Amino acid sequence: MKDWFTIEEIDSNTFAISEYQHWEQTHCYLLNGETSSLLIDTGLGVANMKEIVASLTKNPIQVVTTHVHWDHIGGHRYFQNIAVHKEEESWLTEKFPVPLAGVKSNLLHKPCDFPVGFDSEQYEIFQGQPSRILADGDMIHLGSRLIKVIHTPGHSPGHLCFYEAETGYLFTGDLVYTGKLDAFYPTTNPVDFMHSIKKIKALHPQKIFPGHFELSPDPAIIEAIDQAFTELATQNKLKQGNGIFKYEQFSLHL
Repeated sequence: MKDWFTIEEIDSNTFAISEYQHWEQTHCYLLNGETSSLLIDTGLGVANMKEIVASLTKNPIQVVTTHVHWDHIGGHRYFQNIAVHKEEESWLTEKFPVPLAGVKSNLLHKPCDFPVGFDSEQYEIFQGQPSRILADGDMIHLGSRLIKVIHTPGHSPGHLCFYEAETGYLFTGDLVYTGKLDAFYPTTNPVDFMHSIKKIKALHPQKIFPGHFELSPDPAIIEAIDQAFTELATQNKLKQGNGIFKYEQFSLHL
């Protein structure tokens, strides 16, 4: 299990916990404060995330969810205090929008040496009651650290980014990363996605930390994504069903 997760130190109180062996290459982030710690997403759920977190902090843990997709909530079952945006609360408490068979198909999409003891036949989508509902502009206090909640719909209706003004860190979930950005699912919205990119662009983050692939791409990628969306909108192409548009560091799937 220990070999499944890769721990990378961003600074002495901030860590990336990654699942590089899986094709999704998911990243979760642990932010340690004086009084509590914040865990941004919990990954695939194929190994015990709580054991890794416990090796990095003894603080009480608050889990926040960038969005309720299977590859970001898999380890939620190991934690008690879970927060989510209201637009996706029912995805946790009532019904996940994708059937289990579809989730398993994605999980097993490419060959992978899963952790010893993991059985894909027993894999389930997390369902549970969140302890906190997050809204745009909410502040999360970790003692001396202050994290702002930013509602960034587009990839999903309740997608959230998390911003720490003091360090300039922006945790972008699936809104920004070096790879294929998806806005073609029924629960996605390309126009909302574009507006969310413009919203985070205005923050001028010093560093960005996404949910997948390259751990800390150049923040200039936000400008490039904004330009791509804006051009597609100007050309009246920002509509679902228009296909994949490829750029140097990313592509947009509409």
